Amino acid sequence: MDKYILGKKLGMTTLYEQKRALNMTLVECLPNKVSMVRTKERDGYESVQLEIAKTSRKMFRKEFRLEAGETAPEVGAAIEIGAFQVGDRVKVSGLTKARGFQGVVKRHGFGGAPKSHGRKHDWRKPGSIGSGFPEHVTKGKRMAGRMGGKRSSSLNLEVVYIDPAQNLIGLRGAVPGVAGRVVEIVTMKK
Repeated sequence: MDKYILGKKLGMTTLYEQKRALNMTLVECLPNKVSMVRTKERDGYESVQLEIAKTSRKMFRKEFRLEAGETAPEVGAAIEIGAFQVGDRVKVSGLTKARGFQGVVKRHGFGGAPKSHGRKHDWRKPGSIGSGFPEHVTKGKRMAGRMGGKRSSSLNLEVVYIDPAQNLIGLRGAVPGVAGRVVEIVTMKK
């Protein structure tokens, strides 16, 4: 049975445990409300929709598919972090940091041009982008453009800390997004 919950990323910290230091991301997982349950007979698939307050006026909703034979919680029920345990392996998904319009050096790691011998203002330019044939820029050409702001997942993160009194869960490693952004936490299938 999968365990799932929505939470807000708070930031990274270090947990000192015996003789080692664990870098972890803290996520605040306030009780999620079950806002809808989809059934195979009515909708063609089984899932449960959770909602959490994104801001004071806006709700964030996300559907989680149910496995065959898994019982769905009632509409209005609360999902809490008590279902997770230290040692669980989870997948965390969310939107990455949006970095705006970037050039090829930052976006794709191009090396740039030599900085001497007649160069002026073109050290970070991409160079030639075309060819003699087919006489147009091919699809997928790495060029300047918008960077970040896309959905990303971090797989196989370990739960290293749980505080049910403060609704905090600590995940070992980095989680996508900026502090305050909503992330989805789902246990990994074994």
